Amino acid sequence: MDKRVIFAVAGSGKTTYIVNSLTENKRSLIVTYTNSNRDNLTQKIAKKFNGTWPDNVTLMTFFQFLYRFCYKPFLADSYPAKSIIFESNPNRTLTQRQLLYYQTESGYFYSNRLSLFLDKAGVMSDVRCRIERYFDEFIIDEVQDIAGRDFNFLEQLMETDVNMLFVGDFFQHTYNTSLDGNINKNLFDNQAKYMKRFSDKGVVPDTTTLVNSWRCSQTICDYISTNLGITINSNRPNDTTIQFVSNPAEIVRLLADDAIAKLHYQNSAKYGFGHKNWGDTKGEDCYDDVCVMLNKGTMKKFKAGKLSELAPSTRNRLYVAITRAHGNVFLIPE
Repeated sequence: MDKRVIFAVAGSGKTTYIVNSLTENKRSLIVTYTNSNRDNLTQKIAKKFNGTWPDNVTLMTFFQFLYRFCYKPFLADSYPAKSIIFESNPNRTLTQRQLLYYQTESGYFYSNRLSLFLDKAGVMSDVRCRIERYFDEFIIDEVQDIAGRDFNFLEQLMETDVNMLFVGDFFQHTYNTSLDGNINKNLFDNQAKYMKRFSDKGVVPDTTTLVNSWRCSQTICDYISTNLGITINSNRPNDTTIQFVSNPAEIVRLLADDAIAKLHYQNSAKYGFGHKNWGDTKGEDCYDDVCVMLNKGTMKKFKAGKLSELAPSTRNRLYVAITRAHGNVFLIPE
């Protein structure tokens, strides 16, 4: 079986690569985390097959997969549930009422415990067999979003006897499917150790296929490689600029230009139209020039020339923000 995990960079064409791999003669199950990624895949898959959805391709979000594909066929009769709730479970220890470790009083599974429940209920071999029965390949887009107990669940799925393709960008890890205490707390602290978790399960890391960006110019890529410590190169022949702007008049001009996206570390909603948070733009590919607002902590690191020393979560969000630009990037103190 061909089992690979492709470590890509921003703008390298992850979704396009997945869509191009689909054919009419193999049954494909595709799983992704966010609704926006699902919608993007839906449009591109339909376009590939001339506007008609292919019967041999199934696309689900991660929690649709857990609930509909893994839980319902095997456990719905014995352990009824209404759906999934995306809230933190206050129940930290297993008690005599064990089901409350996984469900609310009203019968909703806590999102961060459903994969664990499937494991403890003993249906993992059934889930693997079900995938093998109905599909020839299992694909996960944005695999870096799978975290917490869900990553342990994914490791068990890696033993399924079908072709597997996982695609993601380690440094675009800005969301988590779930977190639960200290489970896999340090999963994303070290890329080499993260890659080893895959290779230990027979999934071969691929660090060469999607390493050049079609979105970002080499100027932007060089800045990221040098200052954030994230290796990225460009497929583009033309150049753009990235510059720090401190002149008040120039800042006013940039902020008044509705064609330029304004990206904030957080709380962008209070600034109105055209303003977004760094991490919320992940997966978006519609910006020419962008203004990246540097919050107080990031500004301090910027002045010291130590952006690479930002906390991983902040560095990753800044990487996402800078790499949204097809054109120029303006760095502005917030």
